[in-house]
Amino acid sequence: MTASLSPVIVITDWTFPDLGIEEGILKPAGINMVARQCRTELELINLCAEADAVITQFARINANVISAMRKARAVVRYGIGVDNIDLDAARARGIPVCNVPAYCIDEVADHTLAFILATTRQLVPHTNHLRAGQWGLAKSLSEFKALRDLTVGVIGFGRIGRAVTSRLLAFHCSVQVFDPAVPAAHIEEAGAQAASFESVLSNADVLTLHCPSSAQTRRMMNSRTFAMLKPGAIFINVSRGDLVDADALLSALQTGQVAAAALDVFDPEPIPPDHPIRRLPNVILAPHLASCSVPAVTKLRESAAQFAMAAVRGENLSTVVNGVQRELNANPGT
Repeated sequence: MTASLSPVIVITDWTFPDLGIEEGILKPAGINMVARQCRTELELINLCAEADAVITQFARINANVISAMRKARAVVRYGIGVDNIDLDAARARGIPVCNVPAYCIDEVADHTLAFILATTRQLVPHTNHLRAGQWGLAKSLSEFKALRDLTVGVIGFGRIGRAVTSRLLAFHCSVQVFDPAVPAAHIEEAGAQAASFESVLSNADVLTLHCPSSAQTRRMMNSRTFAMLKPGAIFINVSRGDLVDADALLSALQTGQVAAAALDVFDPEPIPPDHPIRRLPNVILAPHLASCSVPAVTKLRESAAQFAMAAVRGENLSTVVNGVQRELNANPGT
């Protein structure tokens, strides 16, 4: 990347048709935008070495990439989760990592409800039944559920967990919530029941995950925890794929311990073409799109560009997730 007198913000990868939104914010501010679809660590190192700020989507911003950053004042993630960025390495270098925490709350909450309703009302089996030329019930009557009769377990009570809970309560079901970072009183005030992780698992007719990927949450759903579920429970994941041991979920679905699952995320992504979970009739799959809508994606892109621009200007950053708060105009990378 050639040297420039103007600040340079690099974009390491993106899934949008173009970067017109970002350019429309950065160019009038006198900021050069350099974008590459980086596929390798070396490409990332070469792109980010002289950047004043980095915007990334899915690229792995690991310790080697971060250690090569000589000028970066921030790394900004297109999204809420930051599990593709080495937060500790960035913290050690004094580089703030920012996310966009409030851009798709309604979309993901709506998607969660769509998954829950699709599985409890057996929508997909009957669509396939009719397309095959059949009529009548494709599933046993006992597999049709009304939410008012169910207990839904919600793991995680951040913005999305709260939005999901609010929607569920409108269906008059019982909602139990586990989130060790949220006081029980706040959960109760929202109309749900605060409960331990074990209690939520054992009582849930439907379990839905709404927590970030971290050392504490990765593989939280495994052979042991799936066995703790009420037999025949429904499992929903629109959060992160690595919260779940995929082999344990597959086994639970095959044995009937989990009656059905609806997954927007998986580990790895994309789901391998030959993975057996693709072929299970009691699984609904989506390709990590719960956050999608035109307003949400527009807000995501605008916010990421604005946060990166604020960083190069030495302004305060409001969404830092790795505990680095710089003095205004402080030297980066120290």
